[in-house]
Amino acid sequence: MLHELIKYDPPELPPSEPGFTTRTIRWLVEISTNGKLINVLPLGDNKGEQVSKCPEMHNMVAGGRAHFLVETLQTVVLLFKTNEDSKKIAGTEEKHKYFKEMLRQAAIAVPDLVSLTTFISDENQLALLRERFGKEKAKPTDWLSWRIAGEDPLQNYAILNWWRNWRDKDKSKVKFGEKEKTRKSSQKTNNMICYLTGQILEPVSTTPKITGLSGVGGLSMGDVMVGFDKDAFCSFGLEQARNAAMSEVAARKYVDVLNYLIKNHSRKLANTLVVHWFKETVTQENDPLAFLFEPPEITEAAALGSAKQILEALRTGQRPTPTNNRYFALTISGASGRVMVRDWIEGSFEELIRKIEQWFSDLEIIDRDGNNLARDPKFMAVCGAIVRDLKDLPAPTAATLWRVALAGLPIPQPFIAQALARFRADLIDDKSFNHARMGLIKAYFIRKGGNHSMSAYLNKEHPAPAYQCGRLLAMLASLQRAALPDVGAGIVQRYYVAASQTPGLTLGRLIGNSKNHLNKLDSGLAFWYEDQIAEIWSHIKDYIPTTLNLEQQTLFALGYYQQIAANRAGKKNNTNEPIKGEKV
Repeated sequence: MLHELIKYDPPELPPSEPGFTTRTIRWLVEISTNGKLINVLPLGDNKGEQVSKCPEMHNMVAGGRAHFLVETLQTVVLLFKTNEDSKKIAGTEEKHKYFKEMLRQAAIAVPDLVSLTTFISDENQLALLRERFGKEKAKPTDWLSWRIAGEDPLQNYAILNWWRNWRDKDKSKVKFGEKEKTRKSSQKTNNMICYLTGQILEPVSTTPKITGLSGVGGLSMGDVMVGFDKDAFCSFGLEQARNAAMSEVAARKYVDVLNYLIKNHSRKLANTLVVHWFKETVTQENDPLAFLFEPPEITEAAALGSAKQILEALRTGQRPTPTNNRYFALTISGASGRVMVRDWIEGSFEELIRKIEQWFSDLEIIDRDGNNLARDPKFMAVCGAIVRDLKDLPAPTAATLWRVALAGLPIPQPFIAQALARFRADLIDDKSFNHARMGLIKAYFIRKGGNHSMSAYLNKEHPAPAYQCGRLLAMLASLQRAALPDVGAGIVQRYYVAASQTPGLTLGRLIGNSKNHLNKLDSGLAFWYEDQIAEIWSHIKDYIPTTLNLEQQTLFALGYYQQIAANRAGKKNNTNEPIKGEKV
């Protein structure tokens, strides 16, 4: 996984360099040449704007250190939340002093920073800036950058070069008790083989942090992908990141790439993020993984059609999308300051298209009005089909469905049990049918294997008695609605659960009662209903199962839904006469 990350080289991502990182900066502070506040400007969207080449301090575990030039509001201007912990305030004040001292040292060598040093040392100016941020409702954890007399210090070569030289000198120091000595350049005893490049060199002691996971359990200041802060994580007497030795350049590269992907190519999936990329660049309109989350809306079946077109173009060489391409999908979240890898999937681009095409095809279902196929569902709509609210969706469930879609795997039976429970609850509450849920039920049987006679439309010839029993209940419900349009709780609300579990005990009584409903209709409509019920009976063959297991109850639900959809469509699509009084 890390090897694939360091090989990925998007053209819009600046080259990685140790000591620099890309940050999401929310505020730009403008100051004059004499060190006075001019203005405060928000950057980007509500979260900020990504800015490359921001100096990143190493060895931040040492108390009181701060990043050079670009830092958070709480460090730079001592902006705190109400009732902030006193220990945190004291620690931040130490970082603030360190920040000012770094600027003072830099200003000695680079006069362009004198104005900023003057500003930071002026308590009145800092108080004015704090007041401004208070009015803007800024967060203490927001990052800020500067514009000094109209110039961006991050574009100043002299400033950046001072930082490189200072960093090299500081990193060359090794602490021995209270003394510091410079490591001799000839010392080779600490060299190791880099885990990512295979080169023999001095490994980095700690790796940079991954940002952007605060919404999925991560920390606002970032989380480590490779960390060894517990004795149980270490082996052979090695300390910190030497347990998975990496060069500073390689570590910086994979962190920069992953931060870029999280910002630009990730989707939230329950309490995780799915990050994906391709070996060779794929445009958004040709990205099958993007179709999963947001099917194109050009036509009713645009995602499926596009996938077929892309696959055909790849086979014939008519489309510019590169052949022999590969995809990579990484599912991650944060946990106590660490990046947790929940899943990793990779494969050929052509196979991915086949799987996405299969996913939409398996989920294909007639819409609730019976007139057209329902729109291709978004992936999160499929996830939401098995829970009451998406907030209740467990991350492992979402991750499993994600793998099911990408790898063409069977749908776990517990998911269908949940979908069936939600289907029943909606029926009792008289809510509209959920298309993604019905498509998921149909897809379950297709992916289970074998011939289950699955169709997006009503299948009058379906061999399963459970499916036909569901059709029968739907027809009896339609009959009741036609005879008693103003009925309150109908037979569906009162008897669906019993009929779907023990049809032998329930449907017979409902058939007997249907004669009363037929007597309330005119002869033509009554004859039509009798004919439809008889047609369904001919497939049940005079035998109603006594009980139905979970899978049979699911077939019952599918038969019920597809028959209702066919009834609603009427003669236009199903050779059925329109049903008077049927509720849409």
